[in-house]
Amino acid sequence: MNALPTIYLIRHGETAWSLEGKHTGSSDPPLTAHGEAQARALAWRLIEVEFSHVLVSPRLRAQRTCELAELASGSETEQKLAEWNYGDYEGRRLAEIRKERPNWNIWQDGCPHGESPSELSARVDRLITHLISMHGNVALFCHGHLGSALAARWLGLHISAGQHFPLQPASLSVLGHSADHQHKRLIELWNETEVVARAAEEAETAPGPT
Repeated sequence: MNALPTIYLIRHGETAWSLEGKHTGSSDPPLTAHGEAQARALAWRLIEVEFSHVLVSPRLRAQRTCELAELASGSETEQKLAEWNYGDYEGRRLAEIRKERPNWNIWQDGCPHGESPSELSARVDRLITHLISMHGNVALFCHGHLGSALAARWLGLHISAGQHFPLQPASLSVLGHSADHQHKRLIELWNETEVVARAAEEAETAPGPT
């Protein structure tokens, strides 16, 4: 067994708010019907992976995705996987915010009465410290901005680099280590959606029982 873990980073399935581009932190809209189909498709995508740990954001949309992906048994809720605290910008779209603050960038400016980039960076660093104490394959069910921030800090980049690692709903990414230098961290897979999207579409269009 490898001494260092391989991290399977999974963003939750589609919600009405993710469709509308709303900043969704502490709010907890349910998965759409399509989001539930995406989560079920993740079960097929991950069926051959044996996980030593499954960690899940406290938000219900992540918990439900984990459940439908058939990985809830033995899973643990991890508070550090919660989405960015958007403060006053909770539930608002980027275009709306920029009407008031034209140059606003969450990765540089953070959110009033929410988390700053440095606060999120510190939280993600604590998460990484926790993750590297594990071994084997570790599944994380989390969120868009949180996952992007994790990728940046996993590579040792400034938190602002997270803006270059976008994640789609029900996407799969893999964070690992170099085979020839275990302390060199890598992104082995990023924002894979095609497999899940195809399986979800097939499930949604399949004829029902007669």
